[in-house]
Amino acid sequence: MVFARMLFKTLLVFALLPLSVWANVGNVEPNKPSENAITWIQQAEAESGVVTYTQDLAMIYEYFSFSPIWHDYRAKDELETQINIISLAGISQEFEWRAVLLRELRVSGDWRAYDVFATDSLLALISYNSQVPLHGKSWFFGTDINDTFPAPTKTQTTNLLMAASRNALYDYAFSLRPETPQYREMAKAIVALQDENTSYWPKFTQRGLIKHGNKLVDSDSLITSLERHGVLSTEEAQRLKLKHVGFYNAVMVQAVKRFQQSHGLKTDGVIGNKTRYWLNKSVDNRIQILALNMERLRLWPTGRDRILLVNIPNYEMELWMDKQLILDSKVVVGRPSRRTPLFTSRLDSVVFNPHWNVPVTIMRKDILPKVSVDNDYLSKHSYTVLSSWSNGEVIPPDSIDWETVTPNNFPYRLQQSPGNFNALGRYKFNTPNGNAIYLHDTPAKGLFNRASRAFSSGCIRVQKAEVLAEVLLDKSGLEMGDYDYYRKTPKTKWVTLRKKISVHTIYQTAWVNEDGEVQFRDDVYDYDARPKRTIDPSASLTASTNQS
Repeated sequence: MVFARMLFKTLLVFALLPLSVWANVGNVEPNKPSENAITWIQQAEAESGVVTYTQDLAMIYEYFSFSPIWHDYRAKDELETQINIISLAGISQEFEWRAVLLRELRVSGDWRAYDVFATDSLLALISYNSQVPLHGKSWFFGTDINDTFPAPTKTQTTNLLMAASRNALYDYAFSLRPETPQYREMAKAIVALQDENTSYWPKFTQRGLIKHGNKLVDSDSLITSLERHGVLSTEEAQRLKLKHVGFYNAVMVQAVKRFQQSHGLKTDGVIGNKTRYWLNKSVDNRIQILALNMERLRLWPTGRDRILLVNIPNYEMELWMDKQLILDSKVVVGRPSRRTPLFTSRLDSVVFNPHWNVPVTIMRKDILPKVSVDNDYLSKHSYTVLSSWSNGEVIPPDSIDWETVTPNNFPYRLQQSPGNFNALGRYKFNTPNGNAIYLHDTPAKGLFNRASRAFSSGCIRVQKAEVLAEVLLDKSGLEMGDYDYYRKTPKTKWVTLRKKISVHTIYQTAWVNEDGEVQFRDDVYDYDARPKRTIDPSASLTASTNQS
């Protein structure tokens, strides 16, 4: 009976309105919709519950003579997948309710309600995707999307019409994905977690440092957790449980080391607070982190030619040339109180044996308090006092009344001379930007041995700075004899690169590596935190795993 009413309603619409969809395929041009079209959309809204872009929808469906346009199930899957991922990321309440309503309408059997709402949601996705370059650094790093997205442009609506005219909505929706295979691989990881979410995930709560040979209060919980995380085979887990192993044995230690490696932790096999924290991280939270980082992919560059990438929470730098990874290196980034910003710049020159002009914040907070304790601190560390930022006149330290100087009233600037103990080391890589952030060498090499390396005041310290300088200058055509001379001489030397290198700092706390292993990292700047809301972690991502 319900089907009969739906069929009657559909036939009545077709009887009252002309069928001209295929006649218009060659001349796709959006026009102002008629009042009848507006009324038709309002009726669809009454069935679906809500639509946002009434004028655009009326124009689209009038163009298609009020026929359905979502014929291809793959197009439906692709649309719902992308909206589900945004929903799972926890950045937009609008996409959260759209994800739920799309699923409900798809199984309802009401073609008009689903079709119109799907198109409305595609318009929202188009608008969202076009707004990411402007607002993504706010949306994906702490600020929720609170406003309704503006209507797409006329060009975007025309492109949608053309795609629908050719029954190519799947390809059109797919084109809105980030242009990187990471999106598909991370979606697979979410699907795997969703499949596992029905299984028992115990929490390992034993306190204190647990080392090889230590007694385990609840060995089964640890074994099951390691199995669920994919670092211990099911067979090995069953064998350990059957033996009733009551201590932390070598098999478990090796599994924990694999787990630590995939989470950027110190790979020592010791279960401490950080390892325990990640072992007990909920599946829902992991899904949210993956989805959020999938959306961040929309921000980052996809090209791999003459580009230097620094992933802040991974404390790593990569240099790419002609789609080949030329160099990777550990880095030290800004501490949480002095964050390395997300920025884009061009590396235009390398400075050998640089001076360090001490930033005001560091001068006031770090150096001047030490001078008040030790009057010889400046000379011991090769600092020169200069009259101002615009004047390089040298001020003798003994001419300053240090009794009256405070960090806030010090009128001069400080400059550190080149040398083995210069804070910038032997190399500085200039990346002009509004934050005065650059890459450089460092005399504090020991920090690169740490798993967590957020220690700087914002600039990026490069472990392989000498190799980076050599590669950059070699690719820029500098003779190696000149390079050796600049490196060995104590004088400061600026070398301009013939071809600049694009530099991007990014922030990915989850990704899939080249071996297909899911990687998670500590959220060092607390950017992953989201308001607690009820988000359905089971939203289907079927389409995401079907095409690269």
